[in-house]
Amino acid sequence: MNATKTLIMTIMAVSALALAGCSDSDDSINPIGPAMGEGVMLRVVHASPDAPAVDVYAKGVSTPLLISLEYTETSDYLELEPGTYTIELRAHGADPMSMPAFETGELTLDDGVVVTAVAAGLLGSSDPESAFRVIPLVEDFADPGAGNAAVRILHASADAPAVSIDVGNDGMPEINGFERFAETGADGVALPAGAALDIGIWAGDPLARVTAFQTPALPEAEIILIATGLLSELPREMDGFGLLAVGPEGTVGLIKQNPTVFVMHASPDAPAVDIYVGGTDLELVDNLSFGSLSAPVQVPPAAYTLDVRVYDGGAVAASVDTPQLMAGERYLAVASGFVGGQSPAFELLPYVDNFEEMSSPLVRVVHASPDAPSVDVGLWDAGKQFTPISDYLDLAFGDASAESGLMIDAMELSIGVAVTGTTTPAATFDLMLGAEQKIFALAAGSLGGTGESFRLVLVDASVFPWQTSQVMPNP
Repeated sequence: MNATKTLIMTIMAVSALALAGCSDSDDSINPIGPAMGEGVMLRVVHASPDAPAVDVYAKGVSTPLLISLEYTETSDYLELEPGTYTIELRAHGADPMSMPAFETGELTLDDGVVVTAVAAGLLGSSDPESAFRVIPLVEDFADPGAGNAAVRILHASADAPAVSIDVGNDGMPEINGFERFAETGADGVALPAGAALDIGIWAGDPLARVTAFQTPALPEAEIILIATGLLSELPREMDGFGLLAVGPEGTVGLIKQNPTVFVMHASPDAPAVDIYVGGTDLELVDNLSFGSLSAPVQVPPAAYTLDVRVYDGGAVAASVDTPQLMAGERYLAVASGFVGGQSPAFELLPYVDNFEEMSSPLVRVVHASPDAPSVDVGLWDAGKQFTPISDYLDLAFGDASAESGLMIDAMELSIGVAVTGTTTPAATFDLMLGAEQKIFALAAGSLGGTGESFRLVLVDASVFPWQTSQVMPNP
């Protein structure tokens, strides 16, 4: 049996033991790694998104090996004597004699072995498919050659399915059927150093791209790249699905998903449009008409110039610049203004999704009607009284209310839009909201009759992909 097969078998044996969460009565002893001399080097990576900061113990020893290791942190290497250990994890500050939150069972660490132990899965889960575990990775990278990094990938996201990995994000996945808690092997993959690495994540049947990442420039080093966090959480959240990069000196950083942009066509006099990366033939959005929301567009973090062209090969109607799009964020880009020479001219209005998590509806009002004056938005009491809402006062074209959204108590309500400082609405609307909806409410169209008429366009950011609907004014 060659060394590679031996290494794989020992990793599998130890992983199976860790998955079982062996008790004190389990007397199985599993050797880890080839004997190379010079003692044992062990470090721990905290990659469990629902686990608190932990203290790490060797069973039977009251002094912790590590204190207060938090999610995404990597400890320094511990220098240990060769031997048999049971590693215990407790919440930081817990009594050393208390029941551990997790223990590995007995692990025999051979002389000369270097191990990165990854705490993964969900501490609060009893499902064996997602439960907490410790995955020991024996470090035995192959020489990637000059100018390269050696990259080893571990799939440790507790709610992600088997995935395919597209190195280069060029639409051709190289690693397929990559199961949860699997890893790519001790040798690592040689990748060019000194340049950012694009990675696409694919899943489903048929395969489709789920998300993408762009790493910082890779150093000439040995890198463990851990897919961690939860697909069910927002990408911007700390426990959202991301890539945790671990190098020789510890955690390099948590790489968040590339930013996602939804484009809303709200220009009342513009025809259907296509949107391209400025000066190129790379089409991002196809045949978008007034009141329509594009499919999600995911691009690497950067600022972009976009060419907005009349649909199906038409001329460039406008070139617009985006702000710096940040990793982990989702944006609503509202194309509004006039293309026919009126003021304000056609432009792109960007708004970040920063809604809070609430059980009640959250509404953020956006003024996207280019010929409407500054407005107040408030409650309309069956034609009797207009009551402005303080969060929605004096909004001019391009303005929006607070990013977190305003909590709305009622599921059914009537609202009015009035010229700032007046009490007679120019238009009223009846709304029905869902309990956990997060709504961008766009005042869109032309109030003065140029092109598409004035209305509300609702963009629901509580689902993915985002959904949209239109609400016409009451008669």
